[in-house]
Amino acid sequence: MPIPPELVGILRRHVDRFGVADDSRLFRSGKSNVVAASTYSRVWKAARGLALAPVQVASPLAGRPYDLRHAVVSLWLNSGVPAPDVAARAGHSVDVLLKVYAKCIDGQEATVNQRIQAALGGLGE
Repeated sequence: MPIPPELVGILRRHVDRFGVADDSRLFRSGKSNVVAASTYSRVWKAARGLALAPVQVASPLAGRPYDLRHAVVSLWLNSGVPAPDVAARAGHSVDVLLKVYAKCIDGQEATVNQRIQAALGGLGE
C-alpha cells in the first residue's frame, strides 16, 4: 500500500530537521533514547489542549493516540472503503478487522439496501 505523498513530505521534513536515532527510530528523546510513555502522555495531553475546544478536552475524545487509529479505521469503514483495503492500510487481517470494528459500522443500511437492489437488477421493487 503506497504512502500518501503528503505524509511522505511531512516525514521527510521531520527527518531533515531532527534526523533519526542510531537504530533508525523516527522519534527519540533529547539523548537519543526511547521516548518514555510518560512523555508521550504529557505531550498528547498538551496537544489535545491546543487542538480541541474545552468541552472536547473534558470528553474522552482522542484521549489516547491509539484512539486516532480507531477513529480513522472506523471512518474508512463507514465511508464504504472495502474491508480488505482498510485491513491492509491498518495492518490487520480482514478477520481481525471485522472482529474489532464491525460494531463501528453505522448508518449504511439504506446504501447497502440500494446496492443489493441494484445487484439484483431491481427485483423486488
